[in-house]
Amino acid sequence: MLFWSEPKKQCDVHAVCGPFGVCTENALPSCSCPRGFRERRPAEWQQDDHTAGCARNTALACSAQDGHQKKSKNEDKFCPMSSVRLPSNAQSAAAASARDCELACLGNCSCTAYSYSGGCSLWYGDLINLQDTTSGGTGGSSIWIRLAAPEFSGTRNTKKLVIGLAVAGFVAAVTVIVLAAVFVLRCRRMRSLKRVEGSLMAFTYRDLQFVTKNFSEKLGGGAFGSVFKGSLPDATLVAVKKLEGVRQGEKQFRAEVSTIGTIQHVNLIRLLGFCSEKTRRLLVYEHMPRGSMDRHLFETRHGVLSWETRYQIALGIARGLDYLHEKCRDCIIHCDIKPENILLDEAFVPKVADFGLAKLMGRDFSRVLTTMRGTVGYLAPEWIAGTAITTKADVFSYGMMLFEIVSWRRNVGQRDDAGGAVDGRLGGSADAAEVERACKVACWCVQDAESLRPSMGMVVQVLEGLVDVNVPPIPRSLKVLADPSKYVQFFSGLPST
Repeated sequence: MLFWSEPKKQCDVHAVCGPFGVCTENALPSCSCPRGFRERRPAEWQQDDHTAGCARNTALACSAQDGHQKKSKNEDKFCPMSSVRLPSNAQSAAAASARDCELACLGNCSCTAYSYSGGCSLWYGDLINLQDTTSGGTGGSSIWIRLAAPEFSGTRNTKKLVIGLAVAGFVAAVTVIVLAAVFVLRCRRMRSLKRVEGSLMAFTYRDLQFVTKNFSEKLGGGAFGSVFKGSLPDATLVAVKKLEGVRQGEKQFRAEVSTIGTIQHVNLIRLLGFCSEKTRRLLVYEHMPRGSMDRHLFETRHGVLSWETRYQIALGIARGLDYLHEKCRDCIIHCDIKPENILLDEAFVPKVADFGLAKLMGRDFSRVLTTMRGTVGYLAPEWIAGTAITTKADVFSYGMMLFEIVSWRRNVGQRDDAGGAVDGRLGGSADAAEVERACKVACWCVQDAESLRPSMGMVVQVLEGLVDVNVPPIPRSLKVLADPSKYVQFFSGLPST
């Protein structure tokens, strides 16, 4: 009677991994080659056929003449393999120790492996049914497989190299960890900065040194300090204003912090934080990639701003000032409106900046006394007279600047006749109705009498085309800047309303 039974496990199949192949249960693939061997037929292995087994990388150094190992520095050696199920067909040999067992195998070129566990077992020829029992948790024995000496060459050097690489890796890892820890702590410090005045962050001076790379990239400067480019840990670009040489630095600094710390408007530069350490006063603003407006108006290397862009800039500035005057909790007078204090973002959206001269004015008071500040060419008559000022001082400065936006010429220090009010570089592309509207608004804004000047809210409505505007009288301040006959050119060639 013929009996047949199917093996319960893959590795129980006879020679499933071929000569010198090692089978591992529940592994994919289930067959592998031990050290010093490679797949005999790789293409078949890729098709999950491992029966061809494994071949040596390097042939053994045995003598073919007498079948015995010749003593030399290149004699074969043995590589241990633990936790395995031993192959079948082992032959016993007399040996009192593992070393004697090793020598017994080494002395016969046909011997390919040995095992010693109280007794010596030798294998000759191919090893069949080697199984790794590590994953099965069933223990196993140890076997020493014979390999050619070159398979062990450089072992010591390799060990030294491994040790060297390990030491170098450890040092590098420690260095990276330390640097990472410093960076993380710095980032945590930056993220956990103390919040004051609503959304402002209180920086230390060392924080800002880190942010600006020790103030290495200067963006510009003015009478009250220099501005440097910086980058926060989250890659946000900032402009850090380092106040210098300010006689009333603390007063100015506190004014800036208190007035714009919580202000959020698309046409007002946003203050992100500040630093106040001993005599050091710094302000951290959002960064504007296109810089200040004066560069685009008066420097030819930046190209010519189109009329549409100029008009939208003028309208945006008016909206920002209207917000400061009428829509903040406390009325804010800027006190130094000029092209240098108007910053432009990537899309040429204007941002009113530099509130270093700003004054808070409670709504219970219509006027506020202050020392004369601002920039010559933009100062309202009441500034020069030393009398009290209102928001109409900003309106006057805006009007003077609006003339410059239209004409691209400075309102002081330039006496040449460029042929009219409109920038000749525009080549007639300016909208005539908008030019007339802008010129009339500018002229109303620079009236000598404050009562004749419009509010910034009214200026916004006129520029938006919601309200008509009459022809204004020529103010005395413009008569000083130009002859009456030349001033008439502001309206020459334009339709009247």
